[in-house]
Order: sequence, then C-alpha cells, then structure tokens
Amino acid sequence: MARYNLLLIVFILLAEDQILVDSGNKIKKPNGPEINVTKQLYFPEMKPSNYGRIHDDIKLLGSAIFSDEKGCIQIPDVSQKLDIRHLAGRALYSSPIRLFDPFTETPASFETTFTFQFNLTLNSTINKTSSARESGVGGSGLTFVIVPDEFTVGRPGPWLGMLNDVCDDDYKTVGIEFDTRWNPEFGDPNDNHVGINLASIVSTNTINASDVGVYLKDGSVHRAWIKYDGQSRLLDIRLGPDGHAYPSKPVFSGDLDLSPFLKEYMFVGFSASTGNLTQIHNVLSWNFTATSQAVLRVPGTETCESKIIQNGNAHNKTPSSFLIFVAMVVLVLVVLVNLYCNAKRQEESPEAVLLPEKKRRPRPPNKPRSFTMGEVQSATRCFGQSQELGSDSRSVTYKGTISNGCPVAVKRFSTQFLNSQGLDRRRVSKEISAISRVRHPNLVPVRGWCYDHREIIVLYDYLQNGSLDKWLFGVGVLPWTRRLKVVRDVAEALSYLHSKQLAHKNVKTSSVFLDVSFRAVLGDFGFVLDSSESRLFESAVSQKADVFDFGIFVLEVVAGRRRKWRSDPGEMDLLDLAWAKHETDEKATVVDRRMGSVVNPEQAVRVLEIGLLCTLNENKGRPAMEEVGELLGSDKPVPELPATRPVSLFPYSSTTGLCTGYSCARFK
Repeated sequence: MARYNLLLIVFILLAEDQILVDSGNKIKKPNGPEINVTKQLYFPEMKPSNYGRIHDDIKLLGSAIFSDEKGCIQIPDVSQKLDIRHLAGRALYSSPIRLFDPFTETPASFETTFTFQFNLTLNSTINKTSSARESGVGGSGLTFVIVPDEFTVGRPGPWLGMLNDVCDDDYKTVGIEFDTRWNPEFGDPNDNHVGINLASIVSTNTINASDVGVYLKDGSVHRAWIKYDGQSRLLDIRLGPDGHAYPSKPVFSGDLDLSPFLKEYMFVGFSASTGNLTQIHNVLSWNFTATSQAVLRVPGTETCESKIIQNGNAHNKTPSSFLIFVAMVVLVLVVLVNLYCNAKRQEESPEAVLLPEKKRRPRPPNKPRSFTMGEVQSATRCFGQSQELGSDSRSVTYKGTISNGCPVAVKRFSTQFLNSQGLDRRRVSKEISAISRVRHPNLVPVRGWCYDHREIIVLYDYLQNGSLDKWLFGVGVLPWTRRLKVVRDVAEALSYLHSKQLAHKNVKTSSVFLDVSFRAVLGDFGFVLDSSESRLFESAVSQKADVFDFGIFVLEVVAGRRRKWRSDPGEMDLLDLAWAKHETDEKATVVDRRMGSVVNPEQAVRVLEIGLLCTLNENKGRPAMEEVGELLGSDKPVPELPATRPVSLFPYSSTTGLCTGYSCARFK
C-alpha cells in the first residue's frame, strides 16, 4: 500500500510539473481592461453610541480604547489604570486595503485626513506657571501607520507602538509620526517634530513642526492631511489647527517610493505609546481614501476552430493532455494490480477477519493532535534556515504555518541530544501528551507533536511579541511594572504546573514569551525524562529544579543582565554578585539602573530576596512554587535569608561546565 501511495504522488507531481512547464512557470498578468479599485473610510467622530458599527470596523490592540465621553480613540487606556507609563496601543481598520499592484509594482494613491489632540496627564509633572510647550514634557507620540498585520503591537516609549524587537527586515511598514519626545539616539531634531518612518523607528525624514506654527503639546486639536500619488511617487504632508483652512505650506512635499515597503494588502490606522512621561493621544475623526490599479480577468477569445488549427500545426509537440492521459492509465493499472495482490493475500490467509471501520469522532479545532513529518516540513518550508527562530544544545526552533493558517513555533529536538541523554522516547512522548492537556492563561498552548523516524517535534502557538530575553536584554529598557508582572505571571504558571504533578524543566528568560497584551506566558518545555528513574521521583526532583531556575530567572529580570556561567575576567557571576551584595546589605545596587527613577526600590529588593530564597539548597529553606506565588502576590514577610551564602550551592557539570536545572536539583 505504501508503494501505491508513493506512485500516486509521483504521477500527480509529474502531471502538475507538465502543466507548469506548459504555462512557462509564470504568473501571467490578466489581459482584461484596467480599472481603479477605490476604498473609502469615513469616521466623522469616534463615538460607538452614535456609530454602532465602529466596534466592527476599527480593531483596538494593546492599550487603546474608545472614549464615548470625548468621542475619540484614546491611547493609552486610562479608564482603569493608575500608572499609564510604558504602554502602547494600536487602532486599525479591521479589513486589509489594497495598497500595491504586484503586476505593475505600482503603489496605490491615497489621501487621509484626521484630527488629533494630546492631553498631558498627572504622570507628567509640569510647572503650572509654564505652558506645555515650554515644559518639555510629553510622551511619546502618535503615528499614522500602514502595517502588514492586525495583531502586532510595537514597543512603548520611543518606539511609538509601531515596531518591536521581533519585527525583522521583512516586516514591511510605513509610518508618519507626530512625536513629542526628543530621542537623539533615533535622530530626532527636537520634541515637536513630524517624521517619515519606512520599516524603521529611525525616520528617513524629520521636519520641525514649529516651522509651520504647530506645537503638538499645546492641548489644542490639530488636523493632518497626508496625500500620496502612487504613479508619480510623491508624498505631501500638511499640518494645522482644526477648523482652519487647508494649509498653503506643506510640512513635507517630495519624492518618496513606498513600493519596497508595501504588500498588496495592508492595514491602516494609528499607533501611540507612553514612556517615563505620559500623555493621552486622542484621535477624534478620520477619513481615508485609497485608489489602486487592477486588471479584470475576462473570458478568452479561443474558438473550437482555432484549437483544431493549433493542434494541427503542433504535431511535432507532445500535448500536455496526452502525458496526463498516459499517467492516469498507468495509475489505474497500478491500482488494479494492487487490488489483485491484496485479494490473493486474503485467500492465502483465511483466518484474517475484516473489522468494521471505526467511526472517527469530530475533533475540536484547537485540540492538540499528532502531525505527520510531511505536515511539519510543509509548515516550516522543510526546516528552512530562513524559518529558524533560535537554537540551543537540545533543539532548534522554527517558525511555521500549519494548514489552517495558524502560526506555530516548531521545536525539533536534536537526535544527538536524545541519544546522548539515555532518554526513554516513549516516556518523553507521554510527558508531551500530558503537558498538551494542561491549559492556563500563563502557559503557551501545545498545538501538537510529531514522532517520526526517531524524531521528536513539538508544536506551540506562535506569539508575535517574541521571547522575554529580547525585550529584557535588547536595545530598549523594560519598565519595572512590566518586569514585576512578568515575574508574577511565570510564578503562577509554575505553581499551576506543579499542582498537576508536572514540571517545566527549562525555566529561563528565552522560555518566557509575551502575548499581544504583553502578558507573560511560559513555553518551550524541557520534556527531559531519564529512563533510569521512576516518573514520580523524576517529577519531584524537576519541580525543585524549577524553583531553583525560577530564582535565577528572577535575578536576571531584576538586574537586567544575563547570568554568565563562564564570566569574563573581572566580571562576577550574577548569582555570586547577588549573594555578595546581600552579605554587605547592598542588594539595591543589583537592580537594573537603566530603569531610572520609575522603579520602586523597596519592591525590587523584596523580589530580589525572593529570587535568592529560591536558590537555597533544598534542605536549607528553598520554598515550593506555591509559597513563592503567595510571597509575590502579597505583603507577606519574606523568610530571612542566611547571613552568608550557603556552601556548595550548586554543582557544575563535568562535561559542559554548566549546571543545568535537572542536575542542580538532583544532587542537592
């Protein structure tokens, strides 16, 4: 039967290949008349009560809300938040708009006008005797964006919610920013400028808004006019007070080719953010019109007579239909021979009993399932290098898209790792199955698995905002409120796992991911099972190792630096440093200084102490995750730490020089 399936695939591929050859292997441009496709949006105000479909037409992401009181879109959401620093949000039209013609490679022409207003908040302390323009506060700005998807939210602060560290070079985006913060590292001229951003947070052009008499932070309502001519590649931006005449002087007018930064269909809307200083970004009205070229497909002019003439003149060519016919005849013969052979086998084995086919129950769409190797290869483009997200000594992780269109992260364990650890593959499979049944808001769902040709592959839901380490150790600075929330989220996830007699076995910053609302979710499970130990013993040991690894994770989050097992000369290991500062009562110096004055020092030191508590020896006070969660979620006093660091806190591996979570806990 396997032979029959293989032959079937071969003949189908041959037939498809012949069709591709005959068509020249090209996507031909339709030969119909050219037309203009126009899309128009009209939102005179943003009150959901007066415009009932606005919730369906505009999609809000991150910290963005509709304010019915002011009749506008507000970023950030101030309704239930006391601290609105370091927040980002987006408001996008919910359907994609055609902005690029792939046949002529011509961008669409579009016009948009919108009114907006910036309101300073209590977080931005200003001198009441000075104007907002003189105070130099405000954070951070509003951007009109054209983006390729409707679910990514960029980083807060100077990133304006437009881009984040996960957005690679292929993330096509266009932005017109109205920025009220001066960030010299991004080439900003001042704190009152307009910038043109092309797939980068660094503006290709920046213009001082003061040159046209506009001060973005003065609290008044401003109107922006943006017009782009796709045929001539001309961009025109004008800015002025709302209610006044169309400005005669443009903010910017010049050549700009947007085609390298556009896909055929894109999403349009707004993004905004706050940083250490805050302001409310209000979008009060919005009109948008786009016109793109398209070509209609019309029926061909072929007739039966023309086909007969063409076939008569092409007697020297082998028709593609004839090859397909030959392939089908051979296929039918193969099927008949296969049926005959099966019938002969059944006659020779009279004891064979035909069982009725088992009825398959419908499977819930999101229920984890087994994937074939072919499905995994198709999802990851045969594990292409361009799809690779990261790797370590255990596995390589790829980005993929399964047949229903859902993006997934595919973790492929290396054969060398599986063979070298003396692992029981059957037990690993059972562990994966057990984890896949667990559901918690702070755990990445397991989408499925694949066991084929001694391979072990796990598929997770893919999260666009990426892993925590890219945010924690990247270019920007993750604020303390976010870090504290991440620590609590991970503690809840581990506590829940341990309550189910399971363990994570791979707790580290690269195993923690951020969803679209920047909630921390724990994924990238270890799934290591030693065949020499009982499952109960292994689970208990791994849970204690999870606590130790969580302690290291907390230290990295608070300090904003990685733990280096083999430190550079003169640089102390992070765990050694934290204990040394504890002994001299200088733990506050371990806290990441890049967070500035927005950090709560007492709270940060308390979390640091909880992290050190988790690194104690098992028999010297190391808590369970349930107790750790209680300490992080309440004002309960932290148990007193030893005055000095315990001896033999962790053993090093003789082969790698490292102490893995499993080996650390196993020998304590």
